[in-house]
Amino acid sequence: MIMRVNMKTMKSPKELSMDKKITSSIEELIKLTPEKDPLPLNIAEALMSDPELESIQNYSNTVSIMRLGFNDHGPVHMRTVTYNAIIMMSILYKANVPMNLQAEKAGTFADSMTAVIFASFMHDFGMTIGRQDHELYSVFLALPIMDKMLSKFIPGDANLDRRVAIRSLAMEGIVGHMGTRKIHSLEAGLILIADGCDMTKGRARIPMELDNAPKVGDIHKYSANSIEKVEITAGNDKPIRIKIFMSAEVGFFQIEEVLLQKINCSPAKKYIELLAGIENSEMKQYL
Repeated sequence: MIMRVNMKTMKSPKELSMDKKITSSIEELIKLTPEKDPLPLNIAEALMSDPELESIQNYSNTVSIMRLGFNDHGPVHMRTVTYNAIIMMSILYKANVPMNLQAEKAGTFADSMTAVIFASFMHDFGMTIGRQDHELYSVFLALPIMDKMLSKFIPGDANLDRRVAIRSLAMEGIVGHMGTRKIHSLEAGLILIADGCDMTKGRARIPMELDNAPKVGDIHKYSANSIEKVEITAGNDKPIRIKIFMSAEVGFFQIEEVLLQKINCSPAKKYIELLAGIENSEMKQYL
């Protein structure tokens, strides 16, 4: 007789910390809006507590790190991208920059937030299958979860158009997060940049510790390992300022070959200031 043990995945302290930061940032942003629509918070909390989603995120990390030798593409990374995206949305909201759904009169700011949360939280699901075209596989894996949650929180025929808009926008954000496919919405553009901003040395540390043997592509690991901190704040000349602090000049490779390329592909580029440099030295301004 085969005994099956149901082992519930336990969240790491880092995941729990990120959950609190995400929840707090969403609550603060909702308070700023006149509608006070709780949909983004309800969706975020549902995503954080969904056991299947947690399993997918964890297996994404297993494939990424153990099989492929890449850096973190699991629950902490996807939460970090979510948090980065919400921070940028908050800055743009305070600067009176409308999201695409608002500008097109196809939805509310809360709908845009919900789409961004969906996409950020599930953009790397496809890493459970492999690296190539993982953004497309992510859509297939995320779609049933989105449909389930949208039907629960905004049910009925009266909300059909709203569900379609949120789901479609989230799918654009997932498909577009690599910067290899043309995207057109500000919401998807923020996900692209939020993903690129997760480049600190903590994300690169695990694969470096697992295997110190030289291999093709190591420059990405060592470059990322020199990134000490990424700050996302309100800017001076543009709404959003991204400031990157490094311990060594090799970090410029990560910025110029990864983050800057993503910003250049993003509809949000015109709202971004980008500065980088070694700590306690003069910053180089890219944008």
